[in-house]
Amino acid sequence: MSSSKKYSVSLPEALAEAVRSHVGSGGFSAYVAEALEQKVAMDKLRELVTDFETDNDEVSRASVETARGVLRHDHRQDAVA
Repeated sequence: MSSSKKYSVSLPEALAEAVRSHVGSGGFSAYVAEALEQKVAMDKLRELVTDFETDNDEVSRASVETARGVLRHDHRQDAVA
């Protein structure tokens, strides 16, 4: 992150304590920031898929699995083909 700004957010206490016990007090903000980055990325991906499906057929399960393999650099499917 290039710069930071302090925000006040409300979280369920049990969730906040689970994070704090997992990462310690010093890693709490970084953990939350990473989770938010992942959520924003998933929301953008969902928008892309929706836009694609508006102009094309619905994305198939096979296409999703192929894309997952590419993203993981999973070449096991190449060996089977």
